[in-house]
Amino acid sequence: MAATGAAAREDVEDVLEGVAEDQTPDSGQVVAAAAAAGRGQVLTGLTHECGVFGCIATGPWPTQIDVAQVVCLGLVALQHRGQESAGIVTSQGNSTKHFNVHKGMGMISNVFNDDAMKKLKGNLGIGHTRYSTSAASEEVNCQPFVVHTAHGALAVAHNGELVNCEKLRRKVLSRGVGLSTHSDSELITQALCLSPPEGEGDTPDWPARIKHLMSLTPLSYSLVIMEKDRIFGVRDPYGNRPLCLGKIVPVVKSKDDDNEQEPEGWVISSESCGFLSIGARYVREVLPGEIVELTRKGVKTITIVERPDNKPQAFCIFEYVYFARSDSIFEGQMVYSVRMQCGRMLARESIIDADIVSSVPESGTAAAHGFARESGIQFAEVLCKNRYVGRTFIQPNTRLRQLGVAKKFGAISENVTGKKIILIDDSIVRGNTIGPIIKLLRDAGAKEVHIRVASPPLKYPCYMGINIPTREELIGNKLDPVKLAKYVGANSLAYLSIDGLVSAVRHGIKIKDESQIGHCAACLTGEYPESIDW
Repeated sequence: MAATGAAAREDVEDVLEGVAEDQTPDSGQVVAAAAAAGRGQVLTGLTHECGVFGCIATGPWPTQIDVAQVVCLGLVALQHRGQESAGIVTSQGNSTKHFNVHKGMGMISNVFNDDAMKKLKGNLGIGHTRYSTSAASEEVNCQPFVVHTAHGALAVAHNGELVNCEKLRRKVLSRGVGLSTHSDSELITQALCLSPPEGEGDTPDWPARIKHLMSLTPLSYSLVIMEKDRIFGVRDPYGNRPLCLGKIVPVVKSKDDDNEQEPEGWVISSESCGFLSIGARYVREVLPGEIVELTRKGVKTITIVERPDNKPQAFCIFEYVYFARSDSIFEGQMVYSVRMQCGRMLARESIIDADIVSSVPESGTAAAHGFARESGIQFAEVLCKNRYVGRTFIQPNTRLRQLGVAKKFGAISENVTGKKIILIDDSIVRGNTIGPIIKLLRDAGAKEVHIRVASPPLKYPCYMGINIPTREELIGNKLDPVKLAKYVGANSLAYLSIDGLVSAVRHGIKIKDESQIGHCAACLTGEYPESIDW
């Protein structure tokens, strides 16, 4: 039975009752609320979403493949998952004591210049791109984390957030291990240094240590872990965060198709969207609970850790809605196709008379095309996006989000003037973005603006790695669709239903075994896959 996490939420919300209804609690208020609610040592109320990537060359070493360049380009493809810091760690594969490391604050293009890349020589490597909060946005928290154990160096990159972080922190500290940050990613790294209960010989049994970690914390994480000459990929038993495998194929085509060619290397990534650009081909997802080992000889499954009590799988449904790039593949289907199907379902549920259907670019565009095709109303672009402004949802401060909206869009007046517009957005989180966009369209001459949202209203915080910290921040808890339409200046507003979203997500899944399908919609329903231990 899924836990609601209500007790933890309500304790915090009781402390936040003094915040005005029309205000968003700042990070200081959330931190104070967390401390007063007894949630342990929490530095911030905002969590983070990240991207991880790894690459290992096959065949003789030293390799002809520029591994660092492959990892860097892989991170560029994952830049949408985090824009505050990045790092790459490489290994030549012949030393247990030395890794090449470069990490820094900012975008990938700013962190990795030619000089930095020259120092990252190696036959295997892992990388990480991250966004966090202003409180935790420091270079000390940049990943991958590297620790030097009695058995050699170990590097770890993590996407997700541990639901029992405080309990694991106490366990690690009780073993005499010091922690230099409040990052649960560093906590994972140090926990891997603990010997498994069954013990080990003179050399470390890293698979056993990983299994021990997975027994200590059920979710949420996708990990890439590098030691001297191999990389492990790990996905939590619920499959909450994505992770997939690809193979690097020769640039010079042979008569064989890609499936028959011997790979020049293997890659592992949060998403598959960057594979083609680095000469790789998508192979498959890492299964929930699976530990995979990547070596110069290939990829093999070490084990699959089962979920406790036969609980259902819980892949984050918000990956489809917002986070993932539209050309990524999850569960055997393209994210773009799912978003288009969300638009079709939305049209069936909430059609209205209009001249054109359009979108808030870019993550709303696929749904808008689906809505247009299902409704028979033509699609036309009405907003021009400045591509050099970061995503407003993942900036760590409300004022920055609001300022970001003002400089992010322009209106295509010829398509707007005198028109009744159905504007499709992928989601409404805090309600800071959509109001200024509607005003922009009305200033450009729109006759009517009807908002249709290709996901249900967000009502609950996520404790598993998404920037949705408190119910107070979520506009869906303050205003129903009629009141929200009035508040943002729309003629009408409607959301996709939860059933409609689930139907759209499952529409293209070819897996027949229901036990292998399951999605976490806790941010929509309040039903969490595991209880929350702050």
